[in-house]
Amino acid sequence: MLGSTFCSLAVAAIVFLCGTSAHPGEKLDVREALTEARVRHTLADLQYRELSKCNDDAEAQSRADRAMKRRLETFQRLRKERGISSDSHLYIHRRDNVAFAKWAATSHDKTGILNFTTDTPHAEIFGANSTCILTPDNIIGPYFVHGEQIRSNIVEGQAGIPLHLELSFVNINTCKSTPNLLIDIWQCNAMGVYSGVSAAGQAGLKTTYLRGVQQTDTDGVVEFDTIFPGHYQGRATHIHVSVHSGARVLPNNTYTGGTIHHISQMFFDQALINAVERTAPYSSNRVPRTSNAADGYTGYSATSAYDPFPEYVLLDANDITKGIFMWLEVGFNQNVNYEAYKTIAAYLGPNGGTNNPAYDWLKGITPPPTHG
Repeated sequence: MLGSTFCSLAVAAIVFLCGTSAHPGEKLDVREALTEARVRHTLADLQYRELSKCNDDAEAQSRADRAMKRRLETFQRLRKERGISSDSHLYIHRRDNVAFAKWAATSHDKTGILNFTTDTPHAEIFGANSTCILTPDNIIGPYFVHGEQIRSNIVEGQAGIPLHLELSFVNINTCKSTPNLLIDIWQCNAMGVYSGVSAAGQAGLKTTYLRGVQQTDTDGVVEFDTIFPGHYQGRATHIHVSVHSGARVLPNNTYTGGTIHHISQMFFDQALINAVERTAPYSSNRVPRTSNAADGYTGYSATSAYDPFPEYVLLDANDITKGIFMWLEVGFNQNVNYEAYKTIAAYLGPNGGTNNPAYDWLKGITPPPTHG
């Protein structure tokens, strides 16, 4: 049911390390960052209250039932595609509403092992929602590429643990799902490298891996096949998400125009990150890892009311490399316009990628913009 699992993050636990070395454009003055975060948390908490009113909405309950059935079918399909036997075990991850400040010292991993049979309580597993309002960042990147390809599979041969990601979007003002949105996601690979940009250490303008756009269906749902992201210096593991409405799909399977209503980053439970990082190729990444607690940008994506951590199941408890199925329901305000925060690093066109000359800071030519 909508709002059945709201998670808790205490902003006081966020440790923002001034001068942390991350990608260019991801450095903010600590006072500016905290001020920005407070303003955004206030706005997001107001949106959270509006979303809470949807809990008893008949359409929301019907949507939740459809979501449970859809997730079960997706889970069964993914296991079949990976050759996982029907009687093998699976891990089910359930999270308590534990304060973020306690997460480092208290395990909130409620993983249990079940025999997956016809008697498995599917609603208990796939009906669980982390229904969140991902607090808008003050950055849309810094490696946002405008005009990405509309596609569901964004792997492009990148090595890593397969991740099937389901995102659903609800308009908090109407309690209704939102079809025909364009949902843009992008992430680094297992070694912490982004495609599509020419900044030092990144993969370059001719690459497009782990980037893509999908249009929401009648239930406001998009699904992506990707890999679990890696890490780079100064940042916790994350995936970027932006929501566009009114964009025009082009014949070359990209898009143009539209209004950005939502920008954020999606984070993951630390126990899951640790398990992934023990496998290849993630384990060969020698860059020091940054925990969720030490990542300053988690402060933009969380308040005491909710967090941006999705629900998930491992497709095979005995082998995490077989893949992860993950889902998150996002409440957002379609009346809000975040175009002013759009920071375009590059454009993807018919002839490939081109740099945005307004952001030469990516190549170290000019200082980074105030808001990254």
